[in-house]
Amino acid sequence: MKQHIASLKKIRELLATDHSTEEKLKEIVQLVNTNYPKCIWVGFYFMNHATQTLHLGPYIGTLTEHTIIPFGKGICGQVAESGETYIADNVQEESNYIACSMGVQSEIVVPVYDGETLVAQLDIDSNTLQAFTQIDRDFLEEVCGLIGKKLGSAMHLPGFVAQV
Repeated sequence: MKQHIASLKKIRELLATDHSTEEKLKEIVQLVNTNYPKCIWVGFYFMNHATQTLHLGPYIGTLTEHTIIPFGKGICGQVAESGETYIADNVQEESNYIACSMGVQSEIVVPVYDGETLVAQLDIDSNTLQAFTQIDRDFLEEVCGLIGKKLGSAMHLPGFVAQV
């Protein structure tokens, strides 16, 4: 819990800097990754509502072939349609799961909003079953809320294109 408080403070400070949106997101990915040692992949996907696809943004972890995901496909695509945080305690039990890495056992996907518009999502994969608690969910939803308030207007596709 103390690490979450410290991380939120760092994220608020980072969001107040004059770094580019992409630089801020890369630093946030690194910070979140540091908070979750059981995680093997942390990254952002950006919404393209015109094409109904998600586009990979800054991330840490193994390379993924899933650089573009249609809305509705996989857990990330599910969140693109529902607009709500989703925790998969065991990805093997998910009928809609897209395997990004052989070691993934659980996943959380948290939406990022610019006002009422879903602009991105934070996706975190873990090599541990049931890796994410309600405390983690609350923390990550607060992180994504801060990102949306400070950067949301700059994160709309196709205008914003993050370099992976």
